[in-house]
Amino acid sequence: MQTIAIVGGGFSGTVAAINLSRFCRRPLRIFIVNHGYPFGRGIAYNARHSEHLLNVVARNMSALADCPDDLVEWLAAHPKFSDVPNTKLRETFLSRSVYGDYLMDLFQKWCCTPSQSFASVECIDGEVVDLTLSGDAPVLRLADGRHLRADRILLATGNPQPASLCSDGKPFRHPRYAENPWLNWEFCLPQDKGTPIVLLGTGLTMVDAFLTLKKLDWQGPLTAVSRNGLLPLSHFKGVEYSDFPPANPEKLTLTELVSEAECHCAILQARGENSAIVVDKLRSHTQRIWRNLTIDEKREFLQRYKGKWNVLRHRIAREVHAQLSAAIDLGHLQIVRGAVVALQEKSAHSIAVVLEDPARRHTELYGGFVINCTGPREAFSASNSGLLRNILERGWIDADDLDLGIRVDTDLRVFNAQGEKSEFLFAMGTILKGTLWETTAVPELRVQAYQAAQGLLGADNLTSVPTELELIEYQI
Repeated sequence: MQTIAIVGGGFSGTVAAINLSRFCRRPLRIFIVNHGYPFGRGIAYNARHSEHLLNVVARNMSALADCPDDLVEWLAAHPKFSDVPNTKLRETFLSRSVYGDYLMDLFQKWCCTPSQSFASVECIDGEVVDLTLSGDAPVLRLADGRHLRADRILLATGNPQPASLCSDGKPFRHPRYAENPWLNWEFCLPQDKGTPIVLLGTGLTMVDAFLTLKKLDWQGPLTAVSRNGLLPLSHFKGVEYSDFPPANPEKLTLTELVSEAECHCAILQARGENSAIVVDKLRSHTQRIWRNLTIDEKREFLQRYKGKWNVLRHRIAREVHAQLSAAIDLGHLQIVRGAVVALQEKSAHSIAVVLEDPARRHTELYGGFVINCTGPREAFSASNSGLLRNILERGWIDADDLDLGIRVDTDLRVFNAQGEKSEFLFAMGTILKGTLWETTAVPELRVQAYQAAQGLLGADNLTSVPTELELIEYQI
């Protein structure tokens, strides 16, 4: 019996297991090793946070790449949504906890119902810390000493933790500082709800923290800081626009692509339309464009355009944007532009956030609680994962040229340090950021989970499925 081990039980690992179960045609054993976050739900779809909404409407959020209406059909059969018209249902920004329910139902159907599949799936609560070989067979070692032998392994480790902020050369620690915004920091808040809070970052992670604080009826002033001081934009109803992108955009240089994009942004703005349509029209081409850029072009993009791209690309539900705007108008939330250069303990109940402006002048903000909302750590070589550090040192994986993740081939098979494709190791998700750039959202991850299942099973244990699946064009 073939055995496949999946490291990571969030969205990526769960949907990969679902596809393995759907497509295998002979008995298969699947181990999913999960650590730190609820299985299946991961960080994103935690059942505790009903106030957090998806950033994409339901019609674009099917977990199955070959069944684009799967989520909408699930919702239509759900008692809570049975009376909602289909046209409205498709445009709904669901609670992320409801989406987690959908994933768990999908997992139950395909991975826990023997009549549905040849696969036997076991979920293991544990942390994988190393990977060794026993003969030619890979063996995963867990922190508690257990070992798992597998024929093939999928790395689906998800988002890394945020980078640590330092004080005097050491990671800053303080009882009023939440370094990881995806852990249960709300249970560490001061009892006084009038305490001022500083949020480090103004992106999607900050929005989640803001919504949680709002649900808790936090009365103290909130200050969010970042280099650009830009908030995520609101989703909008797009229009048909067939003039962009040009044919074969992956053949353009970065300069040519930026010129084309700016030209069409200006045209859309002149028509009174939202220029973010340009980013959405690139969505199904982005990975191929990124692969074809030179390393210098990729570095230029990261230095000059990444911030603006992220603001245009990662938008939020209109109702969430309205809550942010109202908080700013009322003075409850303030946005400050500046680079965070240090955190300093002022007392047992106060932290100073030292900011630097473009003129290199320093100012200080004071918070009775500080939350690190800077997002996932980007430097792969500084990963805090013992497993990834170990297999990187052994040369079984190879960091990409930008140090954003690891190198894989188009079939998601991992390259080792010698540039050879691994016989047993595959990867998907955030760890492929340097290779694919767009690799964190459901429309991309579901395709990777579909492709990974085909590669992991191999032709001898794979039902008849298409060998290629183009990313369904993102419809705004």
